[in-house]
Amino acid sequence: MNVVKVVELVADSPYGWQDAVEQAVSRAAETIDNISGIEVKNFTASVKDGKVTEYKADLHLAFRVNDPE
Repeated sequence: MNVVKVVELVADSPYGWQDAVEQAVSRAAETIDNISGIEVKNFTASVKDGKVTEYKADLHLAFRVNDPE
């Protein structure tokens, strides 16, 4: 039987939303095995002096839970 767990992550980047998403997945992959997909829930940004200074991505990350041995 397969069981999939979903966790919510929020990441930021000064370079863009795609980079924020990629950074979230990359960091999560350091400690989570079997990542199978993501769903981006929301994009936001910080603005200073009329310019976007930080891009933020809120995403759900799914991974298969290992069977007990």
